[in-house]
Amino acid sequence: MSKTLLIIARHGNTFAPEDTVTRLGKTDLPLVKSGLEQGRKLGRYLKNAGLVPDVIFTSSLKRTVQTAEQAQSEMGTSLPAPPLEIFNEIDYGPDENKPEGTVVARLGADVIKAWDTEAVVPDGWKINPEVITQNWRDFAADVLKNHTGKKVLVVTSNGIARFSPHLTGDFKGFLSTNSIKIATGALCIFEYDSAVPCWVCKEWNLKPG
Repeated sequence: MSKTLLIIARHGNTFAPEDTVTRLGKTDLPLVKSGLEQGRKLGRYLKNAGLVPDVIFTSSLKRTVQTAEQAQSEMGTSLPAPPLEIFNEIDYGPDENKPEGTVVARLGADVIKAWDTEAVVPDGWKINPEVITQNWRDFAADVLKNHTGKKVLVVTSNGIARFSPHLTGDFKGFLSTNSIKIATGALCIFEYDSAVPCWVCKEWNLKPG
């Protein structure tokens, strides 16, 4: 029976240590030096682990495109990596590109915690969890239709990737044992075994070192 792998990576850093960190959604910043290195670390990890992808997708944002480019430079691949709008980061509304301290002051720490632990959308953010979840399901179905038995890499952002565990069919169960907040440069691996059949999360928030 064939196994299909869906590898979901978060882009690398967009802020240097001396920068003021802001909450980035649709704001399109490039990677900084450490972010480029995180992309290369991702590629090295995938190559060394025997997980070089057959297919790659990114969002249209620079930070995901550059992460994929750096990963490919390490893997020695030159695969097309078409950008898909469904993987563009969410719109943080009034908090878009604002310093995190300002965001917490407006919403409160408990609201941010609920977002980071249960994906509860704060007031004012332009997010439709149902749409994002369905996008993941539709994409996964397309992967099984067109790339069965292959390794598919998606480079996206944290706000989008955190909804991917819905693919397991037990989002609440996943939350009981995992944090849905993913570090920059980290990756998650879902496996679909046609003998079962279902998507199983094999790795979550794995940081290539």
